[in-house]
Amino acid sequence: MQEFNLPIAWAPEEELIAQANITAQMRQYGIGSYEAFLQRSIDDPDWFWQAFFESIGFHWHTPYRQTLDLSLGKPWAKWFVGGRLNWTYNALDRHVQAGDGERLALIWEGEEGSTRQYTYRQLRDEVNALSRGLMALGVQPGDRVGLFLPFTPEVAIALLAVSRIGAVALPLFSGFGPEPVQTRLQDAEARWLFVADGFPRRGKTVPMKEVADTVLPTIDTVERVIVVERAGRGLTLNPQREIGYTDLLQPGAFEPPAFDSDHPCMMIYTSGTTGKPKAAFHVHAGFPIKAAQDMYHLFDLKPSDTISWLTDIGWMMGPWLIMGGLILGATVFMYDGSPDYPAPDRLWTLVERHQITVLGITPSLIRALMREGDEYADRHPMPSLRLLGSTGEPWNPEPWLWTFERVGKRRAPIINYSGGTEISGGILGCVVLRPLKPCSFNTVVPGVDAAVFNEAGDPVQGEVGYLVVRNVNPGMTRGFWRDPERYLQTYWSRWEGVWDHGDLCLIDADGYWYILGRADDTLKIAGKRVGPAEIESVLVEHPAVVEAGVIGVPDEIKGQAAVAFVVLKPGYAWSDALAQELLQLVAQRMGKPLMPKAIHAVPELPKTRNAKIMRRVLRAAYLGEPTGDLSALENPRSVDAIQQLRSS
Repeated sequence: MQEFNLPIAWAPEEELIAQANITAQMRQYGIGSYEAFLQRSIDDPDWFWQAFFESIGFHWHTPYRQTLDLSLGKPWAKWFVGGRLNWTYNALDRHVQAGDGERLALIWEGEEGSTRQYTYRQLRDEVNALSRGLMALGVQPGDRVGLFLPFTPEVAIALLAVSRIGAVALPLFSGFGPEPVQTRLQDAEARWLFVADGFPRRGKTVPMKEVADTVLPTIDTVERVIVVERAGRGLTLNPQREIGYTDLLQPGAFEPPAFDSDHPCMMIYTSGTTGKPKAAFHVHAGFPIKAAQDMYHLFDLKPSDTISWLTDIGWMMGPWLIMGGLILGATVFMYDGSPDYPAPDRLWTLVERHQITVLGITPSLIRALMREGDEYADRHPMPSLRLLGSTGEPWNPEPWLWTFERVGKRRAPIINYSGGTEISGGILGCVVLRPLKPCSFNTVVPGVDAAVFNEAGDPVQGEVGYLVVRNVNPGMTRGFWRDPERYLQTYWSRWEGVWDHGDLCLIDADGYWYILGRADDTLKIAGKRVGPAEIESVLVEHPAVVEAGVIGVPDEIKGQAAVAFVVLKPGYAWSDALAQELLQLVAQRMGKPLMPKAIHAVPELPKTRNAKIMRRVLRAAYLGEPTGDLSALENPRSVDAIQQLRSS
């Protein structure tokens, strides 16, 4: 716990406090302190959300008559009852009509150096053209539309157009192999799919369309495929099923219709420790509003800012960046490439070239860049950079301090940010009104009543417990796609009326918060969450494997990496060749970023009497940590073989 006793590393100057968005709201409503503002945001949601909408000029086609309806209980809270809106109107049309149509909305750079930019007027016009094309193709409100695209302008335009006509976007990680793509498209019963021909990475082309071609014959719901030419491969399309993105565009005016507050706009998958991935279901008055509110209060985002995040459309920070940034009228910068290619200072050159003011990174990226040496960050002053954002995984002090000193030049605070796909953004964060300790969060997100509970469900401070939310907010998922019981079991079953987020957390004596990792077995590899069951299911499909267990272990670069254990069927012998074959199978099916760093054959896996694999025991034995109570194990001898792997 020594790392939680570090001194204050950054304190805000008075000028920064005076110009902050929160300060403007406090001044307008006569609130004397941030503490009072925070408490009122929790106690009075009617005031808080109305004040936010007024502060940013949010447009409701039909004003809502009730902020929050809890008649069905907290898990099924209804927000902004009676209101009608279209979040894309607030991201595009509102700014154009306010006279800001020529302000830059979107800047993009590809790894190969190509750049494009769109004003708010230009972006609106292309979204309108795609919206018209999608409707002519037959896309209907409520249809699920897969977005299997790299982080290019087309994926932002597609996300906007799909929502604009009332359909439901289904973002997919661009690095996925066939298995996760097939699972998600089939589960969502997607009718339409955007896919790219490929994308460049480190001088090579990564194919994407071939992944889709592999799985589409197994999915009978997909009617048409829209192909985006990113890699310039000149693919020949099947006119019966495929259409080029540019051929679909139909330029012309399009009036975005208004939808009920709870009309769906996106379902985005997140993985648990067992079972299939679960799809968090989000609505027009949910994810987009929560993203914008977090940016406004935590990242102090203004229309004069250029905000960027190193992410992908398949992880929540991709839609979050696009939705929140555009709703607030800022410039969104998208980068499609490796942050250290062709040189370790690529990211810092992007900041300077495009005058990025708010940059989002991950601790795993920083650990990788640190290994290249200090000089790459030191040679770039990055004068535009005023805030750094961080999400995806916990920090440790050395990379946090390196980032603060080398990247932020001790002037730009690190806005640590943690929440999740299921909550559309943050539970914990930082504000520029309060000092920062390394690795910490200096506040709960305004509007979120968070706490740390012990096993008994009592709030605690100074000891490790479970991160919970005691109220509700608009960003919370409206459930899991066609699986309400799993949703209730996952978040609402432990304590009555309390959202159990699944993170271990600690509040220090000074009120600073620290995330310590997942309370369950979910892996976070370089900030990307994946369930061990997904990797295990790929391994057991190999004819040599009878069962598999996957755990997350500390990794110097990624923060966490997967290690796999397999039990072989009789007649098969373990070898380096078989190990490589299994690793490549995972890379092929799941995508290279999710390939385990190591794989081992063991006689058996530790399991309970009802055959549940005890990943907690598996991990502890492998890492040489205390294994704890083994009374539930059916086969305690299995632990010995795993422990011996450390000495072999």
